[in-house]
Order: sequence, then C-alpha cells, then structure tokens
Amino acid sequence: MSNEHIQRISTIAGYHRSRGLGSPLHPLISVVDYRDVQHSPDKNAVSWVYDFYMIAMKKNISGVFRYGQQTYDMIDGTMFFIAPNQVFRIEMDQQQPQDRSGWFLLIHPDLLWGTPLARDINNYEYFGYSTREALFLSEKEEAIVSDIVKNIERECETNMDRFSQQIILSQIEVLLNYSDRFYHRQFLTRKMANHQVLERLEKLLDEYFLHRSSQHGLPTVNYLADELNLSPDYLSSLLRVTTGLSTQQHIHEKLIQKAKEKLSTTNLSVSEIAYELGFEHSQSFSKLFRSKTNSSPLQFRSSFN
Repeated sequence: MSNEHIQRISTIAGYHRSRGLGSPLHPLISVVDYRDVQHSPDKNAVSWVYDFYMIAMKKNISGVFRYGQQTYDMIDGTMFFIAPNQVFRIEMDQQQPQDRSGWFLLIHPDLLWGTPLARDINNYEYFGYSTREALFLSEKEEAIVSDIVKNIERECETNMDRFSQQIILSQIEVLLNYSDRFYHRQFLTRKMANHQVLERLEKLLDEYFLHRSSQHGLPTVNYLADELNLSPDYLSSLLRVTTGLSTQQHIHEKLIQKAKEKLSTTNLSVSEIAYELGFEHSQSFSKLFRSKTNSSPLQFRSSFN
C-alpha cells in the first residue's frame, strides 16, 4: 500500500468527523451505531490507521474487510479487533442491504492510562491475530457482546462521576474476556480446519528440515506462521487448543524426531547432524537433545548398537 492511500486518524473526535457523525459524548471512548456511519465507495481505495483501539461487530453488510493478508466478508455476525497503528481497509458495495447492522467500540489508550487494563490489554492475543482471523459469532454470542456494549454506551450517556471510568473499564474487560472465550470456542468448533493446519504444519516442517535447515538455520515461529498465512500468536493458540503444544514446542518435537532418525539410520557425526538440522553449534543441539530425551545424542545412538 502506498503512503498516499493511507489515512491516519488520531482521535475519536476525528473519527466522528470523518464518518459524518456528531461529536462523541466522551473524548476517549465512543460507541457508534454502524447504520449512522457514512461510507462512500470512493473511500474503498483508502487504507486506514487509527491511534486507538477499535472493536467492531458487523452484520448483513455488503462488502469486504481487508486486514493483513486476509479478506473477510461481512454478511455473518463478525467481530474484528484492531489495535493502534494497524493498517486495514473496508471496501463497501454501492448498494447496502436494508437490514445492515453493527457497532464500533472506540477506545483511546489514554482512557486506560494508569490502570491494570493498560497492561493487560496486550495479553488479549486476538488484537494481534485479528489481522488473520476474525471472530464469527452465534446469535447468542452476538446478544451477549452487544448487551455489554450497550452498558458501556449507557454509562457514557450519563453524567460522569468518580465511578464512571471504573465502571466503563470493568465492562470493557468483561467484553474482552467473553471475546477470549468465544475465540477459544471457535478453535474447538473448527476442528477440521485446525487439523488441516496441523497437517500442513507437519508437512512444512518435514520439507524445511529436508531442504532448508542446513542453509537457513532452525525454522522460526514467524516463518511457519507466514507460510500458513496465520499470525504467530494465533498459530500458537490454535496448536495449544488442538495438541497442547505451542508452535515452538512443535518445532522442537519435529527436530528431535529428525535427530533420532539420523542418529539411528546414518553414520553422520553429531556435529554433522547438528549442522544439517540448522544449528550453528553442535553443543546447542546436544543440550536440546538431552533436555528432551534425558540422554545425549551419542548415548541414544549407542542404544541401537
């Protein structure tokens, strides 16, 4: 994306102006009804960067959402989680369904300043892997998250007092925790897709150790995630739910498997095996092998003699 097609919005008030809305009730948080948002097709070529968090739920909208390397349609109930400084694009069709619906929750980081949520919000991994994986909600789940957002909206509409910020922050945290639960449910209900990812991962590791490791070193989590078109956080979360192991643990498991094959079926030295598997130093290989098998490479080899 060229810079001239990227527009940055720094404030929530600036977002309201850009979408033809009235001034926000609060400068640091806003709930926007999607039906009130003006979006003309001439903005389809524009990519956006916000300096605030946006949590969005859209339904029955004719268009696509482009974020990272993925594209999502917005017909079904779909949630997106966008952190500050992430680039995305919304491409709307000229004609929109009459029953389009949805909302945006805009949260400026200054609202969280000095609170535990300022730190903890970074622990919600979907703000990272939302670039690759949206959250698809059931009707019941839609109702739950929409009720929480309505509570936030009502609190913003009341006269602010010393309780207001904490109540709003508590509701945001509840929303984030429910979203975490629903993402976990999505991992489980999409077992077929998850197992396909696992199969692709196994094949990718086999090919890497066969053709690339001696020249490019050990495979990294980022490399595997890019090849699978997933973010590193999402891939590790998916694997933990499916197999109980993180991506890094899968790399180690495959590495030890390949090491055992070479130790038991070839006459290569430990140093040669370490090099073929991508290690710069054989000592690092031997240390990892011992930690995973409780024996040194030579002790393992001798057990086959």
